[in-house]
Amino acid sequence: MRDNKSVEVKWGGSIACGLSLLAFIVPTAARAHVKWFAPYDVAQAPIGLTDVLNPTFIELLVLTLLVLWTLCSLERTSVGGALLGSVDEVFILLRGKIDTLIRGGTAAFFVAIWAHGGIILTPELTTTVAATEWLQAAIAVCLLFRVTMPLSAAGIVILFAQGVWSYGLFHMMDYPIFLGTAAYLALSGLGRTSVLGLRPLDIARIGAAITLLWASIEKWAYPEWTYPILYAHQRLAMGLDPRFYMIAAGMVEFGLAFALLWTPLVRRMAAVVLLSMFTSAVFEFGKIDAIGHLVIIIILLSIAADDGIAPRRSPALAPFWLSVALVLTILAYYGSHAFFFGTSVV
Repeated sequence: MRDNKSVEVKWGGSIACGLSLLAFIVPTAARAHVKWFAPYDVAQAPIGLTDVLNPTFIELLVLTLLVLWTLCSLERTSVGGALLGSVDEVFILLRGKIDTLIRGGTAAFFVAIWAHGGIILTPELTTTVAATEWLQAAIAVCLLFRVTMPLSAAGIVILFAQGVWSYGLFHMMDYPIFLGTAAYLALSGLGRTSVLGLRPLDIARIGAAITLLWASIEKWAYPEWTYPILYAHQRLAMGLDPRFYMIAAGMVEFGLAFALLWTPLVRRMAAVVLLSMFTSAVFEFGKIDAIGHLVIIIILLSIAADDGIAPRRSPALAPFWLSVALVLTILAYYGSHAFFFGTSVV
């Protein structure tokens, strides 16, 4: 029995390391937010769906569904249990400190953008309104005390609304993670452990997942926005054709984002891989990337450390619901773009 347990733990650790190393194999440039480093035009017509849903897209989707089903099946085995134990061991020091991590990390983010000046929430959302910077400073200060955390949450919502006013709702649909973080801070500050059956961290996790789901569609709809980044950082493409690279990048991101919405092992391993990818991108793209992605990095750290349980689900349901999520997200992206800008979806 002891030998079997040792083998399972070794298998768990090996798979965990392998998934972490995946961050350095999959498209890394995709982790750099394109709007921070290259020209873009939100109002321009996206690539039509008939061109997006090409044979390469379908093949990569099938592969993603198979990988997801395999990991979901593995979760129900003893190897899956050992793998989950490996993740627990890595993040055990954060257990019980998730609230401090989110409060402190969010405060650091707002101090950073306050010190930088001239932005609302992310680097491309610029502003000349002086009051914005002082609101950011106030948000950071209010996070020092639990009783004032709801005020910080309200401040984040105000900044998000300012972004909508200045840049439009479609542009700000890139950033529901800020609304999820605001909900976490408000509920945590009020001492609420759940709302509608969801913990505050679950709401933050959903916000992060939706952000990444939406961002993945952008890689298919506007691959040309990222081409200047690939040209400037040629080693990141690993010699792949740029068009294939962007399809693969979007599929990897969509699959990992959906996994954040699934069962404990799947979502925690997805958080580990995404965390590794975002962290490695910082070394390539510098301080702007580090500051801009700080909130999602702390949310991913929290997801990886979270030992919350969830109802058991059949592995066969994961590919089905990912497919549903893919269809709905694509329709929402293209439909909302057509609504706001009058573009065609075909």
